Amino acid sequence: MSQSTPRSIVKYSFFAILFLLFLSCELKPDKMPQNIMYQLEAFKKKDKFLKEANFTYPGISTPELRTVLETKINMAADDFREAANSNAPNEELYQVKIGVALKRFEDVYLETDTEDRERICTYFEELMDIFGLKSSNGQLNEFMYGFDPTELIHGSKPTEK
Repeated sequence: MSQSTPRSIVKYSFFAILFLLFLSCELKPDKMPQNIMYQLEAFKKKDKFLKEANFTYPGISTPELRTVLETKINMAADDFREAANSNAPNEELYQVKIGVALKRFEDVYLETDTEDRERICTYFEELMDIFGLKSSNGQLNEFMYGFDPTELIHGSKPTEK
């Protein structure tokens, strides 16, 4: 048996480290867990703003808006995916994405009725559940009511929209 020389040990160590680096640089298109990807895709594919069988939502008030609103909700789903695939996904980043996504509805806000806006908020809650977010930090309330009613409970003065 031949003895290993310090030079051959260094050489093999170098190749082992190089091999490990190569493996760690493998391209990973999505950092999200597989189950979240499936839930997100199912969310995006489902028809939205349709009348619900349990009568909790009567369907979109203005049928011409359905495609517009559905597109905006699906863009919000893409925003969440972008946050999840970022280098450092965190609560603050998701909150920013919620705010950006809700702003997209400003141009059609007055064309929607209360039930439509409630349904928009419900879709956001579904997205938040997929990603494990517990709160929108009042952003959905601000969108729905123009202020965050929880601020009244805590003694803060509501801000006007």
